[in-house]
Amino acid sequence: NASLLGILQHPDGTVLKQLQPPPRGPREQEFYNKVYDSDCCDSILLELREYLPKYFGVWSPPTAPNDTYLKLEDVTSKFNKPCIMDVKIGQKSYDPYASAEKIQQQVSKYPLMEEIGFLVLGMRVYHVSSDSYETQNQHYGRSLTKETVKDGISKFFHSGYCLRKDVVAASIQKVEKILEWFEGQTQLNFYASSLLFVYEGSCQATAVRLSDVTLAEKRRVPKGMVSGGDVLEYNNNIHVINSTENGKIEASVSKGLSKFYALHKKACSKRHQSQLSLKVENSEHDNVWKTSACITQEHLNGNVLPQLEKVFYHMPAETKESANVDVRMIDFAHVFPSNTKDEGYIYGLKNLITVLQNILDN
Repeated sequence: NASLLGILQHPDGTVLKQLQPPPRGPREQEFYNKVYDSDCCDSILLELREYLPKYFGVWSPPTAPNDTYLKLEDVTSKFNKPCIMDVKIGQKSYDPYASAEKIQQQVSKYPLMEEIGFLVLGMRVYHVSSDSYETQNQHYGRSLTKETVKDGISKFFHSGYCLRKDVVAASIQKVEKILEWFEGQTQLNFYASSLLFVYEGSCQATAVRLSDVTLAEKRRVPKGMVSGGDVLEYNNNIHVINSTENGKIEASVSKGLSKFYALHKKACSKRHQSQLSLKVENSEHDNVWKTSACITQEHLNGNVLPQLEKVFYHMPAETKESANVDVRMIDFAHVFPSNTKDEGYIYGLKNLITVLQNILDN
């Protein structure tokens, strides 16, 4: 599943996040448009892109053109057994324009926000020992106090066998980079925004890379599809080939999405708990994968990565090698222009780094 929130997976390897009602949805869309504007030459915003999921504009289902989805990179897609944690950052999870009622509601959800500066919204951890995932929802994070927050977060880094200190160390480095960005900018303030932590839960990460072809087959997420020997290229994850083949694929994707879209609408009433993954029944994809599955067999004794490159041509080899930990900023419905440093977010980041450092040292 793409995330702990109700997010749809598009078969092209992106995720679709439904736009929230105004003013939140439009504000989030405006934020992404500003950061990813092709004319953008603000070095602060250009650097910020490194810490966000890539943004591919908006998408609406053919059956409901008024419903808008943000089309975003699926940060979990390069992992075989992704372990995911969503941590809300900042001392206030309400924005400067919130009503007294909204402030009261937010504060009562987690009174320790001011003091701790972050809140674990959920996690999903792969346990090697039992080959299964353990999931914690938002109540888990809210039950954590100053005394128990360190143990509460260290649970995320535990494989069932051991504490993944390598992952903790890498996470600290990534969060420190984001802190540096915050220390150097005074144009944006973030409220109720989160960090998404993702790491590889399976123990032989490098051996696992070789099964990426099969993994994609299972998930029906064609990363670049082999068809009669050609690689169909994606431009920003959108098909740009004009062929009847491609037309058929696009049509079946739309059909599948419409089908799941109806389900998704139902699930949206419970949207924070709903986990819905998109699968598109598409015989076309099956045939495609029958032709490419042989790659794994053929090249196991050497030359594997270049072959995988051909299939997943837009995932460079180095990311496949070092794709063990990723930390990205997500959720921007409450981002506001500012002329001061975002002290609340900075406080939360520093405290989170301290807690991670304590996990590492003890």
